[in-house]
Amino acid sequence: MELVTPSIGLVFWTALAFICLLILLRKLAWKPILGAIHDREQSIDEALNKAELAKQEMTRLTAQNQDLMQQARAERDEILKEAKTLKDSILNEAKKQAQVEGAKLIEKAKIEIENQKKVALAEVKGQVSTLSLEIAERILRNQLDDKAKQEALVANLLKDVELN
Repeated sequence: MELVTPSIGLVFWTALAFICLLILLRKLAWKPILGAIHDREQSIDEALNKAELAKQEMTRLTAQNQDLMQQARAERDEILKEAKTLKDSILNEAKKQAQVEGAKLIEKAKIEIENQKKVALAEVKGQVSTLSLEIAERILRNQLDDKAKQEALVANLLKDVELN
């Protein structure tokens, strides 16, 4: 039984050694270990706080980005609307101008055609009168060659003059 029950001296010296070891460990090891654990805990808390702040900042930036995107889309839509309106007005203006120019060209063409028609008619009248005179001259020459025909023509003209 000696092995199972220790002697008082052994218990005393063991307890004394254990207490000295605890004091030594408390002074030399536990304070630095607990300080390191405390520092690590603070750095983890700071990292979590920074992560939370970064998350909040990211959320704010995402919301701001969405707002900017909506504004950009609205501005794009407005610019496209203005461009379409401007395009339509330019097209309408060009159509009106083309119609006016076309009407002017048609009017000019009508005037030119009328002038050329008048010139052509005057030319035709001149040619017809020239041909008529030539034909009348030839007919008169043929009729005046013969003496009997000349006397008949003069008699005929005198009858017409008396009637008028």
